[in-house]
Amino acid sequence: MFPQAIDAAARALIEEARAAGLTVTTAESCTGGLVAAAICSISGASDVFDRGVVTYSNAAKAAMIGVPEALLAAHGAVSEPVARAMAEGALAASGADVAVAITGIAGPGGGSPAKPVGTVHFAAARDGFTLHRHEVFAGLDRGGVQFAAVETALEMLRNLVRA
Repeated sequence: MFPQAIDAAARALIEEARAAGLTVTTAESCTGGLVAAAICSISGASDVFDRGVVTYSNAAKAAMIGVPEALLAAHGAVSEPVARAMAEGALAASGADVAVAITGIAGPGGGSPAKPVGTVHFAAARDGFTLHRHEVFAGLDRGGVQFAAVETALEMLRNLVRA
């Protein structure tokens, strides 16, 4: 169902999280639940994955995972502060040990000179700290941006599980 690299990363995440006794959650915008789907496509995912949320709209980000509306207004949904708030909110709402959040512009429209199509902000949270990563997946179509974002999110989760 998913490209080999994503399948392998999801499988490794499940094995590593299981070995560490950790649970995982996701908060996704531009990937529309693909990270959660990649994890859940692997047998045994229920050992480590309880839930994920798709917070595509700003209203959903605020209502479901507590992203402050003022933060959204000040920085826009596709920003480091919002990605961090999404990850931290998902962690708090779920009770999981590790969370990843993704917010970006998958295209083909919606970009601007400051935030071109392919711009994605990631955050991963665990134990009171949050890591951020910013990527611009230039030259990819919508699916390419989404799959690249899924790979990056799984990598960030694995890094925090191993921390």
